[in-house]
Amino acid sequence: MPGEIDRRAFLERLGVTVGAAALGSAVTDAAAPRPAGSAEPPKGRIPDKPLKFGHITFMSGPGAILGQPSHKGHLLAAEEINAAGGLLGKRKIETIVADEAAGPDANVKEVKRMKLSEGIDWLTGIIAVHNQMAVSAVAEELKIPTLSTEMCGDMIFEKVIPNAHYVFGMGNVLSADGVSCVIAIAKAWPGLQKIAVIHPDYGLGRWFHTHFTVAMEKLLPGAQVVSEGWVPLGTMDFSAHISKVIALKADLLVTILWGGMYVAFYKQALRHGLYNKMKVCSALAYAVAPHTLGQDYPEGVLAGVHSNYRFTYPPGHQWPLNKQFIERYRKRWSEYPTFLSEQAYSALYFLQAAVEKANRLTGGWPDIDAIIDQLEGLSMATPAGYVYIRREDHRAFKDVVMGFSKHVPEYPFPVWDPDRIITMPIRNLTAPPNWPKPGQGHNDASATANWIKETWPKASA
Repeated sequence: MPGEIDRRAFLERLGVTVGAAALGSAVTDAAAPRPAGSAEPPKGRIPDKPLKFGHITFMSGPGAILGQPSHKGHLLAAEEINAAGGLLGKRKIETIVADEAAGPDANVKEVKRMKLSEGIDWLTGIIAVHNQMAVSAVAEELKIPTLSTEMCGDMIFEKVIPNAHYVFGMGNVLSADGVSCVIAIAKAWPGLQKIAVIHPDYGLGRWFHTHFTVAMEKLLPGAQVVSEGWVPLGTMDFSAHISKVIALKADLLVTILWGGMYVAFYKQALRHGLYNKMKVCSALAYAVAPHTLGQDYPEGVLAGVHSNYRFTYPPGHQWPLNKQFIERYRKRWSEYPTFLSEQAYSALYFLQAAVEKANRLTGGWPDIDAIIDQLEGLSMATPAGYVYIRREDHRAFKDVVMGFSKHVPEYPFPVWDPDRIITMPIRNLTAPPNWPKPGQGHNDASATANWIKETWPKASA
């Protein structure tokens, strides 16, 4: 078993930094439209039949402020690729959309309908964990190649489809949310003792709390969770939970409420004066569309974005791909992109790169297995920085970013304080691909939970 280590030394070992991180230039493929005439001519005969996508995402209800940006990111990439003639210059992208708010059973039926009646070639979208679990299984069963905007749940590639062939996920693994929040708290507020939580009572909230607790035991010695508030999915009234947390005089509130739920929560917390009484860490505060957080949003909240991307980082002067993406997205949609916009957008460019690589190897339009082979292990420069798809489990990874909310003159909503952005290498937050999965010598919730228990030393103050 690992021993003890000074907390500051361990955070340095994890590669945690505050402020802008340098970006290298290790890969050449980029998630962006090419200059006219710069694409390499394809090999062999390419059919001109459109490639049909089914995109399932939240188009109504509280989840729509996540789902609609996903749809917009997908459409922007499709329009850019189509403007250049389509994939391999010939096959344009067509998309049909369904509302993910219908729930797991309805989404499974819709996937089957899209495949059998609409004849989709690829599936994209899928945001909520319970929908991811249901849809991933049927996509593998029906052999539908899938580039999910999310597919973040650890359990999907460890339990539901442990030998995935057709399904890929474009978002960081869900366990990183809980782990990264603990790391950021240990970096920013190491002396806090009394922690309260308010989470949605389904897979997302439970999974977050499991991994938050595992990491807390290692990095926050002496801290304890004094209150657990669990709310049904779709809850919009949090008054009782907020009052309880305030009465307990907690040092810190941690939440992974998301979408419209989070917007309703923060406005109610303001009315109760919660932000004046304790620190707040929200794993998904900045996962919503930026304009949905108003000028009343408090400063100093440790704001996460589901371990992924927010439009102010990487900064445009360091990373032109992000600046250009924001400009094109705003021109098309008159708003700023979200992490789901970026992931849906980059997914189509990952597919474009894989198709082109497979074409150079095989000629003609490559078959599905050839495209999958090129997706596995593919690295690409995206608006979010460098992203790579792990060959072993089809998960796309990018370094994790969190920061503190701040109002600046340039924007009518809060952004990250540019001097207090916390970056964390994703490879140091998640189990390596060969780490035993649940049921392989341990019964922990995930490979990452077991990896942290077995390899992280307990940090001393």
